[in-house]
Amino acid sequence: MLLGKLIGCGCVAALLVPFLSCGSAHDSDELYVFVAANRQVPYWRTAGAGFGKAAEASKLRYDFVGPDSYDPNAEREALDKAVQQKATGILLAVTDPAVLKESIDKAVAAGIPVITVDSDAPASKRAFFIGTNNYQAGLIGGLRLAEELKGKGNVVIFTMPSQPNLQDRLRGYTDALARTPNVKITRVVDIHGDPRVTFDTTTEILGKEKDKVDAFVCLEAQSGKEVAGLLDRFQVTGKVVMAMDTDPETLDWIQKGTIAGTIAQKPYTMAYVGMQMLYTLHHHKPTALGSDWSKDIYAPVPSFVDTGSSLIDKKNLDSFLEAGKSLTQAPR
Repeated sequence: MLLGKLIGCGCVAALLVPFLSCGSAHDSDELYVFVAANRQVPYWRTAGAGFGKAAEASKLRYDFVGPDSYDPNAEREALDKAVQQKATGILLAVTDPAVLKESIDKAVAAGIPVITVDSDAPASKRAFFIGTNNYQAGLIGGLRLAEELKGKGNVVIFTMPSQPNLQDRLRGYTDALARTPNVKITRVVDIHGDPRVTFDTTTEILGKEKDKVDAFVCLEAQSGKEVAGLLDRFQVTGKVVMAMDTDPETLDWIQKGTIAGTIAQKPYTMAYVGMQMLYTLHHHKPTALGSDWSKDIYAPVPSFVDTGSSLIDKKNLDSFLEAGKSLTQAPR
């Protein structure tokens, strides 16, 4: 296991060294594009800031594009447009791998490196994936949830089943809760990328089944604050809420004690490293850009770069906020 981790680190280091030492050794027409899942969500704006910061550090042209709501088809159009513009490299946040696979493969066939970030499209020709070990994130959340419930309770989960990263988080929660048989997942709700589904479903639960649900688990960034707001509005106490990501409103509800904790990812780091790796892939292209490197023990690139995750609760919230004060705003 240690050897595998060292090899993976070596691959990442090998990709970054040319970028870090590149100075201004690049063509003036190079254009690096980050296609985000939803540019209006703070999570993706943070990622956009990381992408822009890395590009600006080496005076590279870049663009931050994508839909302003959860819309896989609109995201595919943004991806196709980047290919038409002959982007030098594309960083892609995958909303629906089935919708985006063909466009990813066309980009790679055109000689454009594509790296997926946050959520993967493993059946596509993308180079590799940068993001969170989402199973581990779910496991962390599930263990904390069982602790908060003191080993007993009914749980409702809000998710988007079409996204592989959320599937992995759900597996993590499920496996963690399996260790505590008296904590049961009674309902899994597909919000279809629309927080209003979370709002309506939680309202229904609180109105009709207030005593039957003990906890709400939100596997994506938007639902946690919706649930917390409703609990506060209806003055409902004694419910455990586990959130995802570090939306400012989510952090406010942690401070107020309504949300027990959230799993913090590193979108800034994902996109910052992604920009660096795209540069290196362009200037030092592998012999076959669309190869499945995961099956090659001598691969020139990693198959997965784990940027890490951590649990944020009331105890470490202040230190987390302090560390993020210097973060710049997302580009454009």
